[in-house]
Amino acid sequence: MDVTQTDEALPDAAHPFLAAAGWGNAAVEPIPGDASARRYFRLRRPGATAMLMHAPPPGEDPEPFLRAARWLDANGMRAPQIFAEDAAKGFVLLQDFGEVRMREYLDAWPQDESAVYTHAVDALLQLHRLPPGPFTLYSLAEYQREARLFVEWYCPVQGLTVDLPGWTQAWEEVLGPLLARQRPGVAVLRDYHAENIMLDGGLEKQGLLDFQDALVGHPAYDLVSLLQDARRDVDEGLERAMLDHYIAASGADAHFAEDYARLGAQRNAKIVGIFVRLWRRDGKPRYLDYIPRVWALLERDLAHPALAPVSRWFDANVPAELRDPARRLGGTFPV
Repeated sequence: MDVTQTDEALPDAAHPFLAAAGWGNAAVEPIPGDASARRYFRLRRPGATAMLMHAPPPGEDPEPFLRAARWLDANGMRAPQIFAEDAAKGFVLLQDFGEVRMREYLDAWPQDESAVYTHAVDALLQLHRLPPGPFTLYSLAEYQREARLFVEWYCPVQGLTVDLPGWTQAWEEVLGPLLARQRPGVAVLRDYHAENIMLDGGLEKQGLLDFQDALVGHPAYDLVSLLQDARRDVDEGLERAMLDHYIAASGADAHFAEDYARLGAQRNAKIVGIFVRLWRRDGKPRYLDYIPRVWALLERDLAHPALAPVSRWFDANVPAELRDPARRLGGTFPV
């Protein structure tokens, strides 16, 4: 097998898989990892590229990705094509959407920000006109499991002893009214943001990534993920304009904006917990740098009247000095 030196980063089992798929002689370029245990490699051969995803069992399972990708593709959404797969060994050979993510594009062309976000919102509108898809319901139990990540990971590293039953009760009060409004539901990709939207096909042909955790839930969730981005600042005026654009184009009901705030608070509390977990459990401290942005978004959501029960919990359980902007940095966590 004719391989480049970077090919040595591949798992041994990848060699026969790539050979059988017709990519055995490709040059291999490892791609920096994300928050999961999945690994990615760009394959190059004359006139063509592809992506190899390695999601090895038992810690990872490529089947949810494959199921979601095929459903999205069959319904006119731009998911990467599947060229070959061996789910038992965790290998999937994918279409390469290139290296231009929405985030890097906007770093280079900030004047296109409104147009780029409008197209991203329009893609959600297209998705939300489809039947919900073959995914599990985003239940109250799942919302609560995610929200608990805040009290399970953030609070302990700050030395806080908090009211756990009160946390659960507050979220039940906040999210309960939303559950009926998310029926029959839409496909929720759950990680729809500027680092998972590819622009190799131009602004109007945005490619989707990282949708393996899709559920059937509320249409506001992915809008929150896009406009309250943990990794990129989105101006509040642009956020409001995009929210208004979605509401006008979708005919969303009068509760949509408050449900957006409910899910924004839930998602941002979850993300703070996840980023602390990535540091303490997985040895990935770089995610702490995002916490100030996420916490600021969380505080904004908590100011909405619909979040009153959760806001009162924060007032009673998280000291004001830990909610001060100057003390939200990862460096303030005890090591």
